[in-house]
Amino acid sequence: MIGGASLPDMNDIVRPARREAGGLLTGVGCAFRGLGWVARHPRWWLFGLIPALIAFVLYAFALVWLGTHAGGLAEWATPFADDWGWRDAFRTLVGILIFVAGLALAVLTYAAVTLAIGEPFYEKLSEKVEEDLGGLPDAVEMPFWRSLGRSIRDSIVTLYYVLLFTIPLFVLGFVPVIGQTVVPVLGAIVSGFFLSVELTALPLERRGIARKERFALLRGDKGATLGFGVLLFLAFMVPLVAVVLMPAAVAGAAILVRERLLPPPAA
Repeated sequence: MIGGASLPDMNDIVRPARREAGGLLTGVGCAFRGLGWVARHPRWWLFGLIPALIAFVLYAFALVWLGTHAGGLAEWATPFADDWGWRDAFRTLVGILIFVAGLALAVLTYAAVTLAIGEPFYEKLSEKVEEDLGGLPDAVEMPFWRSLGRSIRDSIVTLYYVLLFTIPLFVLGFVPVIGQTVVPVLGAIVSGFFLSVELTALPLERRGIARKERFALLRGDKGATLGFGVLLFLAFMVPLVAVVLMPAAVAGAAILVRERLLPPPAA
């Protein structure tokens, strides 16, 4: 006791830390288990590739356009640098940052757009994963058009939250040292969390859980959420990997929800 106040119990510090560390490993494990599931079910992997390829083509055109116009966008965004002696070098850096930010945003929104395009594909894939793990007798059935509308609406809301974080991080990217060290780490954490939000929407909605409750559930187990989402976010940054891994990511999300976030009651 110091000054009348008792010292915190070390168990109160160690146990949550252990839970988060264990959750981190569990989240990473779920991502790899999803990959293993589609490897054992190649027909379902090919089935899930169709919407992923469609979305990839759309994003490829958008990123090519951004790459060829990044210099012009940098010049438009920095009129204050017209008289600088190192104007060209500065605008080249800004153009690179614009493209990197666009690439990160593409990775973040790719899952949402792909899930919206392939709603019936991934719903069936996710259901199949749960069937293999024992089924879900009390699953909530939702008509396709209602489910599609929900998916688009929730993706817009999620994108709004993403921009609340990514725009300040983009600005901080210009700060020396911090912009090259701390900001990329924070960006991966934020991006990983929201990627988990998108991917777990199908299995959580199957349990009748609305958007606000989904956010609260994922925040309540940050270790597992980030372990799953950050790993996939980093993998999705590699060209074409997002297409190949999208079915595995959907399968892994179903496993994450079923065995970590909302495990079924013991028999």
